[in-house]
Amino acid sequence: MFEVRIVDTKRYYITTAIDYVNASPHIGHAYEKIIADVLARVHRLRGFEVHFLTGTDEHGQKNATTAAAAGKAVKAFVDENAAKFRDLVGLLNLSIDDFIRTTEPRHARGVETIWRRVRAAGDFYKKNYQALYCVGHEAFVTKSDLVNGKCPAHDAEPIVIEEENYFFRLSKYRSQLRRLFEERRDFVVPASRYGEMLNLIDTLEDISVSRPVEKLSWGIPVPDDPTHVIYVWFDALTNYISAVGFGQDEAKFERWWPASHHLIGKDINRFHSLLWPAMLISAGLTPPRQVLVHGFITVEGQKISKTLGNVIDPGAVARELAAASGAAFEVCIDALRYFLLREIPFGEDGDFSRSGLVHRFNADLANDYGNLLNRTVPQLERHFDRQVPARGSEAGKDAALRQTAVEVASSIERFIDRLDFKGALEEIWRLLGTANKYIDEEAPWQAVRTDRARAGTVLYNTLEAVRIATILLSPWLPTATARVWEQLGIAASLETQRLDDARRWGGLPAGTRVSPGAPIFPRIETKVGVASGRERTAAAPDATSTGGSQTVSTISIDEFRKLDIRVGEVLSATRVPGTEKLIEVKVDIGGEVRTLATGLVPQYQPEELIGKRIIVLANLEPRRVRGVTSQGMLLAAEWEGEVALLTVEKYAPKGAKIT
Repeated sequence: MFEVRIVDTKRYYITTAIDYVNASPHIGHAYEKIIADVLARVHRLRGFEVHFLTGTDEHGQKNATTAAAAGKAVKAFVDENAAKFRDLVGLLNLSIDDFIRTTEPRHARGVETIWRRVRAAGDFYKKNYQALYCVGHEAFVTKSDLVNGKCPAHDAEPIVIEEENYFFRLSKYRSQLRRLFEERRDFVVPASRYGEMLNLIDTLEDISVSRPVEKLSWGIPVPDDPTHVIYVWFDALTNYISAVGFGQDEAKFERWWPASHHLIGKDINRFHSLLWPAMLISAGLTPPRQVLVHGFITVEGQKISKTLGNVIDPGAVARELAAASGAAFEVCIDALRYFLLREIPFGEDGDFSRSGLVHRFNADLANDYGNLLNRTVPQLERHFDRQVPARGSEAGKDAALRQTAVEVASSIERFIDRLDFKGALEEIWRLLGTANKYIDEEAPWQAVRTDRARAGTVLYNTLEAVRIATILLSPWLPTATARVWEQLGIAASLETQRLDDARRWGGLPAGTRVSPGAPIFPRIETKVGVASGRERTAAAPDATSTGGSQTVSTISIDEFRKLDIRVGEVLSATRVPGTEKLIEVKVDIGGEVRTLATGLVPQYQPEELIGKRIIVLANLEPRRVRGVTSQGMLLAAEWEGEVALLTVEKYAPKGAKIT
């Protein structure tokens, strides 16, 4: 397992690749930016001073060619497309500190400065040559890079270029690059990407770093030689230092350089891990501390491709999710952020699927996180005048919940230092799972009838777990956690919270007035299997509770086997209008959601049912109950006017058969 390298304990400088603006941003661009944003936000939680940079790469052949094909002046073309990537920052709620465009004067000054330094080191020379050039990569390639004569990344044949260019003496720096890699075994992570780069060092050849102006005029002129423009990689890579003052604000540059992390995709690893350090060494500058290399995203198992028509617009996905759920658009952006980092281990390729996104939205965000809030805050409104009760002495399972919360809050840094975002989220969900089980078992809605103080303690502890989880989740879900924070009513801003605040149990002040609101993650009703050729909506099963002590005739074991009795989880519960006792519940019985009508009021209120694992008779003939089609029966015990839902002793999975 690799770990990220943080040397300066006070400052953290993270960059993403700057995006080429010959097309619109898609979910692959979003994935990289979200990773960087989570890292930036986590480091702020740790108390670091953070500088987070992203931007756009606007020079080069591709932009000039694409602009011409669109019938636009190249400057107007890149301005238009750069704005789309700038809009992506707001769309994804990225906490950037700077956005650089390579057409800005500050960047040109940085490029001119590093060019002059490298020239002073004697590391440029001119030569005429003929080579294969991949327009997609903006790079020269060799025949060994090709598959069936084509660039495998772009499925296109390279063009043959014959011209005089400036060359950078990259081969001169083989030994120094090898020393860098040997001294820093984690210079590139993950280890597989490090190994690839290490194996390339001894094969490095000098690289072209300019184009004649008659072949390409769209770029930064070579200092003191206006007949050439600087080649895109020598130009583009310099953004990481030009953005922090190189060539114009040396105090700022000294403050932030070297970068803590360059976050990039695997297709541009060699430029960042080999060419860029060599350029910096030649110019007398320090290489970055670490290069983090992520994998690619496929869509429903296929590579993202305009030809296939599967280029995914992250904004469109969030709008679809908002329309299906009724959640705020910004909350749905959070859901996308969460899904990508929960599903894809860092460094590996991962797949985006809409069904997977909906599943995570429902199961994780709506059920586990959202409903934990929805099951507690209304109880305070009903029984405690909307005020957080005092925390009483520990009893029962209180200590176990507290210990889990402290363990989880203390573990997050270790996961982040391994770039294990998936593991960090799973750990936070361990806390949420423990809190959900705790409130189920301690049942404050029942305890309040006989022991108000105990009910208050249970509600306090549950909300304290929500507080801690909310701080920990804020890097992934910045909008949703802010809304949870508002409902918790805590005076201190969520943005001021640090990991130390999450590690301290008891940070929720007693007497805080909560602000109950609508569910932040309304559950999405999905479509389920076809019955008799008709599609059935996955509204939760209906069941009517039965009870009373009755004399029942015996049945055979074969007759009993005809009963389909399953464990179900209550996803939502609402009062049936115009009735005194009926509640309409939606229950997941394992791959299917049913609607049941059940008469549980006043023994149970709707919010008390959400999240419960109950027992459902699933093959009861459907029937209409006060306008609700009830598909099944919720099983409960009844005695002397009291009702108790039947549950299972262990946390059995949804759909488990009762035998």
